[in-house]
Amino acid sequence: MDFLMSGLAACGACLFTNPLEVVKTRMQLQGELRAPGTYQRHYRNVFHAFITIGKVDGLAALQRGLAPALLYQFLMNGIRLGTYGLAEAGGYLHTAEGTLNPVRSAAAGALAGVMGAYLGSPIYMVKTHLQAQAATEIAVGHQYNHQGMFQALTKIGQKHGLVGLWRGALGGLPRVIVGSSTQLCTFSSTKDLMTQWEIFPPQSWKVALAAAMVSGIAVVLAMTPFDVVSTRLYNQPTDAQGKGLMYRGLLDALLQTARTEGIFANQHSLDSSDSIFYYRETSDQMTFHPSEGDRQHHSPSDFSGLNHYKG
Repeated sequence: MDFLMSGLAACGACLFTNPLEVVKTRMQLQGELRAPGTYQRHYRNVFHAFITIGKVDGLAALQRGLAPALLYQFLMNGIRLGTYGLAEAGGYLHTAEGTLNPVRSAAAGALAGVMGAYLGSPIYMVKTHLQAQAATEIAVGHQYNHQGMFQALTKIGQKHGLVGLWRGALGGLPRVIVGSSTQLCTFSSTKDLMTQWEIFPPQSWKVALAAAMVSGIAVVLAMTPFDVVSTRLYNQPTDAQGKGLMYRGLLDALLQTARTEGIFANQHSLDSSDSIFYYRETSDQMTFHPSEGDRQHHSPSDFSGLNHYKG
Protein backbone atom coordinates (compact mmCIF):
# COMPACT_ATOMS: atom_id res chain seq x y z
CA MET A 1 0.00 0.00 0.00
CA ASP A 2 2.91 2.36 0.75
CA PHE A 3 4.23 1.90 -2.79
CA LEU A 4 0.82 2.56 -4.34
CA MET A 5 0.01 5.64 -2.25
CA SER A 6 3.49 7.09 -2.80
CA GLY A 7 3.19 6.65 -6.56
CA LEU A 8 -0.29 8.16 -6.72
CA ALA A 9 0.76 11.17 -4.62
CA ALA A 10 3.68 11.77 -6.98
CA CYS A 11 1.39 11.61 -10.02
CA GLY A 12 -0.98 14.12 -8.48
CA ALA A 13 1.80 16.67 -8.08
CA CYS A 14 3.13 15.87 -11.56
CA LEU A 15 -0.11 17.01 -13.21
CA PHE A 16 0.58 20.53 -11.99
CA THR A 17 4.38 20.63 -12.25
CA ASN A 18 4.82 19.10 -15.71
CA PRO A 19 4.61 22.51 -17.48
CA LEU A 20 7.49 23.65 -15.26
CA GLU A 21 9.40 20.50 -16.23
CA VAL A 22 8.96 21.37 -19.91
CA VAL A 23 10.32 24.87 -19.26
CA LYS A 24 13.16 23.51 -17.11
CA THR A 25 14.23 21.00 -19.75
CA ARG A 26 14.38 23.59 -22.50
CA MET A 27 16.26 26.11 -20.38
CA GLN A 28 18.79 23.44 -19.46
CA LEU A 29 19.39 22.62 -23.14
CA GLN A 30 19.55 26.24 -24.26
CA GLY A 31 23.06 27.30 -25.28
CA GLU A 32 24.41 23.76 -24.87
CA LEU A 33 28.23 23.82 -25.17
CA ARG A 34 28.18 27.35 -26.60
CA ALA A 35 29.87 30.36 -25.03
CA PRO A 36 27.54 32.97 -23.51
CA GLY A 37 26.54 35.64 -26.03
CA THR A 38 27.13 33.46 -29.10
CA TYR A 39 23.59 32.10 -29.44
CA GLN A 40 20.04 33.39 -29.45
CA ARG A 41 18.27 33.03 -26.13
CA HIS A 42 14.79 31.83 -26.92
CA TYR A 43 13.94 31.59 -23.22
CA ARG A 44 15.09 34.52 -21.07
CA ASN A 45 13.48 33.31 -17.85
CA VAL A 46 10.70 31.03 -16.62
CA PHE A 47 7.86 33.46 -17.35
CA HIS A 48 9.20 34.34 -20.81
CA ALA A 49 9.60 30.62 -21.54
CA PHE A 50 5.97 29.94 -20.64
CA ILE A 51 4.77 32.72 -22.93
CA THR A 52 7.08 31.72 -25.80
CA ILE A 53 6.15 28.04 -25.69
CA GLY A 54 2.45 28.80 -25.45
CA LYS A 55 2.61 31.29 -28.33
CA VAL A 56 4.79 29.27 -30.74
CA ASP A 57 4.12 25.61 -29.85
CA GLY A 58 0.63 26.09 -28.45
CA LEU A 59 -0.68 25.75 -24.91
CA ALA A 60 -0.86 21.96 -25.20
CA ALA A 61 2.94 21.89 -25.58
CA LEU A 62 3.25 22.93 -21.93
CA GLN A 63 2.02 19.44 -21.03
CA ARG A 64 4.30 17.71 -23.52
CA GLY A 65 5.69 14.44 -22.17
CA LEU A 66 2.94 14.15 -19.57
CA ALA A 67 2.35 10.42 -20.11
CA PRO A 68 5.96 9.33 -19.47
CA ALA A 69 6.21 11.92 -16.68
CA LEU A 70 3.25 10.35 -14.86
CA LEU A 71 4.52 6.82 -15.40
CA TYR A 72 8.01 7.75 -14.24
CA GLN A 73 6.71 9.45 -11.11
CA PHE A 74 4.57 6.44 -10.25
CA LEU A 75 7.36 3.91 -10.79
CA MET A 76 10.26 5.90 -9.41
CA ASN A 77 8.57 7.38 -6.37
CA GLY A 78 6.43 4.34 -5.64
CA ILE A 79 9.61 2.30 -5.32
CA ARG A 80 11.73 5.00 -3.69
CA LEU A 81 9.25 6.39 -1.20
CA GLY A 82 7.79 3.03 -0.35
CA THR A 83 11.25 1.56 0.30
CA TYR A 84 12.29 4.49 2.47
CA GLY A 85 9.00 4.30 4.33
CA LEU A 86 9.56 0.64 5.13
CA ALA A 87 13.03 1.43 6.47
CA GLU A 88 11.57 4.24 8.57
CA ALA A 89 8.73 2.11 9.89
CA GLY A 90 11.17 -0.68 10.73
CA GLY A 91 13.16 1.64 12.97
CA TYR A 92 16.37 1.39 10.94
CA LEU A 93 16.75 5.18 10.66
CA HIS A 94 16.68 6.00 14.36
CA THR A 95 19.14 5.63 17.20
CA ALA A 96 18.52 3.63 20.34
CA GLU A 97 17.26 6.85 21.97
CA GLY A 98 14.63 7.23 19.26
CA THR A 99 16.16 10.25 17.51
CA LEU A 100 16.71 10.35 13.75
CA ASN A 101 20.17 9.36 12.56
CA PRO A 102 21.05 11.78 9.69
CA VAL A 103 23.65 9.43 8.19
CA ARG A 104 21.28 6.47 8.07
CA SER A 105 18.49 8.68 6.73
CA ALA A 106 20.67 10.09 3.94
CA ALA A 107 22.02 6.63 3.03
CA ALA A 108 18.55 5.08 2.96
CA GLY A 109 17.24 7.95 0.85
CA ALA A 110 20.10 7.65 -1.62
CA LEU A 111 19.76 3.86 -1.93
CA ALA A 112 15.99 4.02 -2.36
CA GLY A 113 16.38 6.79 -4.92
CA VAL A 114 18.92 4.82 -6.95
CA MET A 115 16.61 1.81 -7.14
CA GLY A 116 13.65 3.82 -8.37
CA ALA A 117 15.59 6.04 -10.75
CA TYR A 118 17.48 3.22 -12.45
CA LEU A 119 14.35 1.15 -13.08
CA GLY A 120 12.52 4.19 -14.42
CA SER A 121 15.42 5.54 -16.49
CA PRO A 122 14.05 4.59 -19.96
CA ILE A 123 10.83 6.43 -19.20
CA TYR A 124 12.73 9.49 -17.97
CA MET A 125 14.85 9.54 -21.13
CA VAL A 126 11.78 9.51 -23.37
CA LYS A 127 10.18 12.21 -21.21
CA THR A 128 13.22 14.41 -21.76
CA HIS A 129 13.13 13.83 -25.53
CA LEU A 130 9.44 14.72 -25.76
CA GLN A 131 9.70 17.81 -23.57
CA ALA A 132 12.62 19.12 -25.63
CA GLN A 133 10.70 18.82 -28.92
CA ALA A 134 9.70 22.23 -30.22
CA ALA A 135 9.02 24.25 -33.35
CA THR A 136 12.19 25.03 -35.31
CA GLU A 137 12.25 28.71 -34.37
CA ILE A 138 12.47 27.99 -30.62
CA ALA A 139 14.09 24.54 -30.64
CA VAL A 140 17.03 23.88 -28.31
CA GLY A 141 19.13 20.73 -28.00
CA HIS A 142 18.85 17.68 -30.21
CA GLN A 143 15.37 17.04 -31.65
CA TYR A 144 14.29 13.39 -31.73
CA ASN A 145 10.81 14.06 -33.11
CA HIS A 146 9.12 11.12 -31.39
CA GLN A 147 5.41 10.59 -31.98
CA GLY A 148 4.71 9.46 -28.42
CA MET A 149 6.01 7.47 -25.46
CA PHE A 150 5.35 3.95 -26.76
CA GLN A 151 6.60 4.77 -30.25
CA ALA A 152 9.78 6.22 -28.76
CA LEU A 153 10.43 3.23 -26.47
CA THR A 154 9.80 0.81 -29.34
CA LYS A 155 12.03 2.72 -31.74
CA ILE A 156 14.92 2.99 -29.29
CA GLY A 157 14.58 -0.63 -28.22
CA GLN A 158 14.54 -1.94 -31.78
CA LYS A 159 17.47 0.21 -32.84
CA HIS A 160 19.77 -0.04 -29.81
CA GLY A 161 18.34 -2.80 -27.62
CA LEU A 162 18.14 -2.76 -23.83
CA VAL A 163 21.46 -0.91 -23.60
CA GLY A 164 19.96 1.92 -25.62
CA LEU A 165 16.90 2.11 -23.39
CA TRP A 166 19.09 2.54 -20.32
CA ARG A 167 21.47 5.01 -22.00
CA GLY A 168 22.35 7.81 -19.60
CA ALA A 169 21.03 5.90 -16.59
CA LEU A 170 24.34 5.85 -14.73
CA GLY A 171 24.91 9.53 -15.45
CA GLY A 172 21.50 10.33 -14.03
CA LEU A 173 21.97 8.44 -10.76
CA PRO A 174 24.12 11.11 -9.00
CA ARG A 175 21.26 13.55 -9.56
CA VAL A 176 18.87 11.26 -7.71
CA ILE A 177 21.38 10.29 -5.02
CA VAL A 178 22.12 13.93 -4.19
CA GLY A 179 18.51 15.06 -4.42
CA SER A 180 16.94 12.14 -2.59
CA SER A 181 19.45 11.95 0.26
CA THR A 182 19.43 15.75 0.72
CA GLN A 183 15.65 15.93 0.80
CA LEU A 184 14.98 12.95 3.02
CA CYS A 185 17.68 13.95 5.49
CA THR A 186 16.92 17.69 5.66
CA PHE A 187 13.15 17.25 5.85
CA SER A 188 13.22 14.72 8.67
CA SER A 189 15.94 16.60 10.57
CA THR A 190 14.22 19.98 10.20
CA LYS A 191 10.88 18.55 11.31
CA ASP A 192 12.48 16.94 14.37
CA LEU A 193 14.29 20.16 15.31
CA MET A 194 11.14 22.26 14.98
CA THR A 195 9.26 19.79 17.14
CA GLN A 196 12.01 19.85 19.78
CA TRP A 197 12.23 23.65 19.76
CA GLU A 198 8.42 23.91 19.92
CA ILE A 199 8.36 26.65 17.26
CA PHE A 200 4.84 25.56 16.31
CA PRO A 201 2.17 23.65 18.26
CA PRO A 202 3.01 19.90 18.39
CA GLN A 203 0.19 18.81 16.08
CA SER A 204 0.31 21.80 13.72
CA TRP A 205 0.51 21.33 9.95
CA LYS A 206 2.92 24.27 9.96
CA VAL A 207 5.73 21.97 11.12
CA ALA A 208 5.55 19.89 7.94
CA LEU A 209 5.11 22.99 5.76
CA ALA A 210 8.15 24.76 7.19
CA ALA A 211 10.28 21.61 6.99
CA ALA A 212 9.21 21.09 3.38
CA MET A 213 10.20 24.65 2.47
CA VAL A 214 13.65 24.29 4.00
CA SER A 215 14.13 20.88 2.40
CA GLY A 216 13.00 22.12 -1.01
CA ILE A 217 15.60 24.91 -1.04
CA ALA A 218 18.34 22.48 0.01
CA VAL A 219 17.40 20.02 -2.75
CA VAL A 220 17.40 22.65 -5.49
CA LEU A 221 20.80 24.08 -4.54
CA ALA A 222 22.40 20.65 -4.23
CA MET A 223 20.85 18.93 -7.23
CA THR A 224 20.55 21.49 -10.04
CA PRO A 225 24.08 21.01 -11.51
CA PHE A 226 23.51 17.25 -11.74
CA ASP A 227 20.03 17.82 -13.13
CA VAL A 228 21.38 19.97 -15.98
CA VAL A 229 23.98 17.38 -16.89
CA SER A 230 21.50 14.51 -16.64
CA THR A 231 19.12 16.24 -19.07
CA ARG A 232 21.93 16.77 -21.56
CA LEU A 233 23.19 13.20 -21.30
CA TYR A 234 19.72 11.81 -21.99
CA ASN A 235 19.02 14.19 -24.87
CA GLN A 236 22.35 14.10 -26.73
CA PRO A 237 22.38 12.61 -30.25
CA THR A 238 23.78 9.10 -30.70
CA ASP A 239 25.65 7.15 -33.34
CA ALA A 240 24.50 3.92 -34.98
CA GLN A 241 25.61 1.93 -31.92
CA GLY A 242 23.65 4.18 -29.55
CA LYS A 243 26.75 5.88 -28.13
CA GLY A 244 26.46 9.57 -27.22
CA LEU A 245 28.14 11.94 -29.66
CA MET A 246 28.62 14.88 -27.30
CA TYR A 247 29.53 13.49 -23.88
CA ARG A 248 31.38 10.39 -22.72
CA GLY A 249 29.75 10.45 -19.30
CA LEU A 250 28.81 12.51 -16.27
CA LEU A 251 32.26 13.91 -15.49
CA ASP A 252 32.95 14.76 -19.13
CA ALA A 253 29.60 16.57 -19.36
CA LEU A 254 30.31 18.56 -16.20
CA LEU A 255 33.77 19.58 -17.39
CA GLN A 256 32.71 20.46 -20.94
CA THR A 257 29.79 22.53 -19.68
CA ALA A 258 31.92 24.42 -17.15
CA ARG A 259 34.72 25.07 -19.64
CA THR A 260 32.48 26.23 -22.49
CA GLU A 261 29.61 27.97 -20.73
CA GLY A 262 31.15 28.89 -17.39
CA ILE A 263 30.83 27.42 -13.93
CA PHE A 264 27.34 28.83 -13.40
CA ALA A 265 26.06 27.12 -16.53
CA ASN A 266 25.44 24.10 -14.33
CA GLN A 267 22.82 26.21 -12.56
CA HIS A 268 20.70 26.57 -15.72
CA SER A 269 16.97 26.67 -14.88
CA LEU A 270 17.58 27.17 -11.15
CA ASP A 271 14.48 29.37 -10.86
CA SER A 272 12.22 26.84 -12.58
CA SER A 273 13.68 23.99 -10.54
CA ASP A 274 12.98 25.93 -7.38
CA SER A 275 9.33 26.34 -8.36
CA ILE A 276 8.96 22.64 -9.17
CA PHE A 277 10.52 21.32 -5.99
CA TYR A 278 8.82 23.89 -3.75
CA TYR A 279 5.40 22.86 -5.03
CA ARG A 280 6.15 19.15 -4.89
CA GLU A 281 7.63 19.37 -1.42
CA THR A 282 4.75 21.32 0.08
CA SER A 283 1.91 19.58 -1.75
CA ASP A 284 3.08 16.02 -1.14
CA GLN A 285 4.56 16.42 2.31
CA MET A 286 1.43 18.16 3.53
CA THR A 287 -0.63 15.18 2.33
CA PHE A 288 -0.19 13.23 5.53
CA HIS A 289 2.18 14.01 8.37
CA PRO A 290 0.90 12.76 11.68
CA SER A 291 1.90 14.19 15.00
CA GLU A 292 3.60 12.15 17.66
CA GLY A 293 0.26 11.88 19.40
CA ASP A 294 -1.32 10.39 16.30
CA ARG A 295 1.50 7.86 15.99
CA GLN A 296 0.53 6.35 19.34
CA HIS A 297 -2.81 5.28 17.85
CA HIS A 298 -1.52 3.84 14.58
CA SER A 299 1.05 1.36 13.41
CA PRO A 300 4.35 2.72 12.00
CA SER A 301 3.53 1.52 8.50
CA ASP A 302 0.56 3.92 8.38
CA PHE A 303 2.89 6.90 8.28
CA SER A 304 5.59 5.96 5.82
CA GLY A 305 6.23 6.89 2.24
CA LEU A 306 4.22 10.08 1.63
CA ASN A 307 6.72 12.71 2.60
CA HIS A 308 9.59 12.90 0.20
CA TYR A 309 11.26 14.56 -2.77
CA LYS A 310 10.22 13.79 -6.36
CA GLY A 311 13.00 13.04 -8.76
